[in-house]
Amino acid sequence: MQRETLLNLGIAAERIYTDKGFTGTTRTRPGLDQALAAVRRGDTLVVPKLDRLARSVPDARAIGDDLAARGVRLQLGASVHDPSDPMGKLFFNILATFAEFEADLIRMRTREGMAVARAKGKLRGKKPKLSERQQKELRRMYDTGDYSISDLAAVFSVSRPTVYRTLVRLAAVPATEA
Repeated sequence: MQRETLLNLGIAAERIYTDKGFTGTTRTRPGLDQALAAVRRGDTLVVPKLDRLARSVPDARAIGDDLAARGVRLQLGASVHDPSDPMGKLFFNILATFAEFEADLIRMRTREGMAVARAKGKLRGKKPKLSERQQKELRRMYDTGDYSISDLAAVFSVSRPTVYRTLVRLAAVPATEA
């Protein structure tokens, strides 16, 4: 949707910088860093919404101040903002505050929803990579003493930490059940 918005605003596809798979709190984003490095004095940096540019009010201020110092205008959607102008700066800070507030609300609702799901037994975390049967066989092979952790990782095509987690998980289970 954001890419479509930028294309509709007249931004050439090769001038669109993206980040995929980064969480909302990550400030260091390669796509953003490339976009900020690419703009020069007199250019306009276009973002679909302020929350796509900054993760917090201090973050937005820092980016806005940097752009203003470099003589770069900022366009949020269809509106161009001049962070060096007092009214533009005020409006920019208000938008940044609302964007941060909205992100905080989303995080809070997500945590609340996860707590409710966990209480109902619906949220159990990531499923183990090995089936119960594979876990029992891994434990049995480890207990023989003939296999190292690295050997077991190779046999079951998992990482060494997965082998360790499996052994710890099964150590908590009495031997008659494992």
